[in-house]
Parts: sequence; C-alpha cells; structure tokens
Amino acid sequence: MQNYEDSLKSLKQAINSYEKIEKIALTECLNRILATDIIALQDYPNFPTSAMDGYAIKFKDQNENLKIIGEVPAGIFPSFNLKDKECVKTFTGSLMSEGSDTLIPIEKVEIKGDILTIKEKVGKGFAVRKIGESYKKGEILLKKGTKINYSEIALLAELGYFHISVFIKPIIGVLSSGNEIKDLGESLDNPAQIRSSNHVAIANMAKKLNCDVRIFPLLKDDKEKTNSTLKQALNSCDILITTGGVSMGDFDFLKQAIKEYQIIIDKVNIKPGKHIKIAKFEDKFIFALPGFPYSAMVMFNLYVRELLNAWLLQEKDYVFKAFLNTDYKKKSLHLEFVACNIEFKDGKIYANLKGKKEGSSAIINNLNNKAALMIANDDIKENDLVDIVLMS
Repeated sequence: MQNYEDSLKSLKQAINSYEKIEKIALTECLNRILATDIIALQDYPNFPTSAMDGYAIKFKDQNENLKIIGEVPAGIFPSFNLKDKECVKTFTGSLMSEGSDTLIPIEKVEIKGDILTIKEKVGKGFAVRKIGESYKKGEILLKKGTKINYSEIALLAELGYFHISVFIKPIIGVLSSGNEIKDLGESLDNPAQIRSSNHVAIANMAKKLNCDVRIFPLLKDDKEKTNSTLKQALNSCDILITTGGVSMGDFDFLKQAIKEYQIIIDKVNIKPGKHIKIAKFEDKFIFALPGFPYSAMVMFNLYVRELLNAWLLQEKDYVFKAFLNTDYKKKSLHLEFVACNIEFKDGKIYANLKGKKEGSSAIINNLNNKAALMIANDDIKENDLVDIVLMS
C-alpha cells in the first residue's frame, strides 16, 4: 500500500503524452484546448492608428491655426501627406495620415469653416496606437494547452484563423458494478437495492473537464461477464472508470479482472478511497474506484483529474491554504480527506466543517455547495492553517 504522495508520483510516471488532435471551426471551439501555440504573423496594429475621434496633426503645430484638408474614415487607407499647419479629420480605428504624429481629440478643438484651432494641447503621440502596440510579429499569443474562452476566440478571429487545432476530447468510459444497484428510472424491488448515482456523477465530472463520455450498462457481479465487459469497454475509450467491486468482498470481481493489466496503483493509505486501483493497457488507463458515491467522487478529483490535466496541459494547482473554523480529531490511521465548505471572512479563507456528516456511504451531500477537501494527517486545532483541495 502506497502513501498518497508516492501514489501521485506513480501515476505521473505512467502518464504518456496525449497527441490526439483535430481541426475544428473557430465558431465551434469554445472551451476546447489548443493543441498548438498561436504565434503572431505580423505586428498589430501594423500601421499607426487613431485611438479616438479627432484630428491627425503634427505635434509642433498646436499653437497654429490648422487647415482641415480632408478626412479618413475607418477602413480607408489614408491618401494624405500632411504639410505644416494641416490636419485630417480621423476616426477611432482609422489609420493616421502620413506626416502626422499626434491625435487631437474632437472635444479639444474649435472649428470655423475649414480652420481648426486647438483649445487644449496634448502630448506628442497622444491617442495614437503605435505599430506592434497590441503584439509584435513572432510573439506567442496563446500557448498550447490554453482553454479557449470568448476572449481567445476574439483574438483568433482578429488573427484571421478560421479553423483551429485542438486536442480531441478524451473519451471517458464509465462502468458501475454491483448486484444491488439499479439504473435511473428502474424501481427498487427490495430494501437491499439502491439507485446508482456513480455513473451519472462521474460522467458529468468528466464532461466538466472537457471529455466525451460513454456510459456502459450497469454490470452485475459476475466474474466472466466482468472480464469480457472490461475488455470491450477499453476498446472504445481512452480512460475507463469503474465503480464498485474493488474491496475485499467475495463478489468484488473487478479487482481480479484488473490484475490482467499493468498495475500502477494498488491501494493507497488514504480515507476515503483506500481500495483504489489504477492500471494501464497500452496508452489507456483504468481507474477502479470504490462503490460509495462520495468516495468515488473524491478519488476522481484526486487521481482522474490529475491524468486529464496532464494530457490536456492544464497547469492547475487545486491545493491552497485555509484556516480551520473548529477543532478536528482524526478518525483513522490513514491520511484523511475531509469534506468542508470554503468561506471568506475578514479577508481570510476558512474551511468550515459545520454540517458535514461522517462515514463513507452516507455523505454524498457533503460535496454540495462550495465543497472542498481538507487534508488531515493529524488532529487539527481551530484556526490552524490546513491544506485544502478544490473539487471540480
């Protein structure tokens, strides 16, 4: 049995690079992950540009009456070459006329016929966007691994991209097992049966992390069926997540079936999730998670999320410090991940344990609201600083 830190090292050492890439239309790339660096092919702006409505002038002419010789609407290349004591009406986004070096705002001038008088002077280069002010040719504007939001889409459109190379969403297979579980919409025949929540919870956690999901039919506790189902499921996904069947019961067949593959992790000294198993087959991963919904969701955040972030180049740190709002007495010899809520008070971050229930099977509601996990390696006193893991 490994400790938590060593188990993470084992997983990271087993992670292969993920190079599945596709090109999609810019209009379809929201929340997708860039698979290449985006580099500026030219300076932007590539010509001095007006940042306001006003008049393009020579800085040295501000004490003079200036003749208005024309105007340059946005989108029109200027044909004027300013001489001394001349100016050109210029609009926001218009290119500056040759010979000009300053933009005098429209509210700082008086106009009589075609003569302009400056009421209030400005500094040289005022309201003029210089060449390369936004970005310069060769500059990396978006790095490989960037999650594409609306602002990135705007930049890519400005750069002229119509199709974008993104990582193909990893396919996550979800397989829940157990004779006692019933699927959505099925009635419970006796008090020993329960409705499966793992498959829908895990599926939606995976979707939130930019994955496509395939939910397989619930698997009954059958040794031969377990072996064949596992192999079939692996053929159609990149990561297979199973729930149930990994502890010490006579009907826990998944733990036996997984032994056919390269075992990365076999039990970790943590609570919940001690019986987690992680295996690898070629470039695919199997995460065998506990059957208790709370335990399964915690293990997803601690291990599956680690793999997905590595594959999709998401450099995120989910661990931060917080003050504990009450004493906590450790319940086991394991490293404990304790459900808490995050609160902000007097400029500080607090981990609040109020209302959190104990036990492995009865506390799925512990993960509601602003839920996180407090890491407890020992008893903790009120107002002590603790490590907190954010949930997905």
